[in-house]
Amino acid sequence: MNQFSERNTKNIFKTYRIQPLKRLGQNFLIDKTAIKKIIEAADLNSNDVVLEIGPGSGVLTKELAQRAEKVIAVEKDQRMIEILKEELKGFNNVEVIQGDILKNIKFKNKKYKVVGNLPFYLSAPVIRQFLESDNPPREMVLVVQKEVGQRICAKPPKMSILAVSVQFYSQPKIISYISQRSFWPSPKVDSAIIKISLESPQKPKINRDLFFKIVKAGFSQPRKQLINNLSKGLKMDKEKAEKWLLENKIQPSQRAETLNIEEWVNLTRNYLF
Repeated sequence: MNQFSERNTKNIFKTYRIQPLKRLGQNFLIDKTAIKKIIEAADLNSNDVVLEIGPGSGVLTKELAQRAEKVIAVEKDQRMIEILKEELKGFNNVEVIQGDILKNIKFKNKKYKVVGNLPFYLSAPVIRQFLESDNPPREMVLVVQKEVGQRICAKPPKMSILAVSVQFYSQPKIISYISQRSFWPSPKVDSAIIKISLESPQKPKINRDLFFKIVKAGFSQPRKQLINNLSKGLKMDKEKAEKWLLENKIQPSQRAETLNIEEWVNLTRNYLF
């Protein structure tokens, strides 16, 4: 870990006489090696527009600004806005916005990338918001809790409703793991850098609401067999549910965690109304 980065971050907070807020999940990345991995994963060029979530004191923002055409940094904590404007005053391609990324930020750029060190409690809702957006990003490079990153990128037989939800829209992968010591203050768990690519996969042309209704029913009691969950959750006769599963080459005794995205898509396409 680069100790200069840690001292620099702490000195900034000392200068402004503030402390990180636990209620906002503020754990600032101080490891320059990890920051370098984030930058490399983002694969930026001079034409890229980057939406950064939670810029903190601007350590990552500076690196993004040196490579992208424009960086729009959205920070919820009003106290950090003054710090960011001071720390980033040498960059004319950075726009700092105070606001809640889940509530009042509407991003209008046609093509953009999302980069962020997300508070753990925000990871799932932020990812979902951008994946379901009418104007989704080309890709997202995010720092999330290690366990969350593993769940998002899981494959059968370890799928979850989170994995299905993300992989329906995109192709996620883990870039690297980050030790809890790479943050100040240190969280209690390690983190992961994940990259979620939205450009390559073609979203299946199916009824999205029906797809997630079926998935939600299938995962309603993860340890139970699919035939039980689906028949109950979809109010379907068991014989009908069994026929539907078998016609899609899925055993009724399987669990939801064993199905891949294509199998959920096929169940949706061939749903027995």
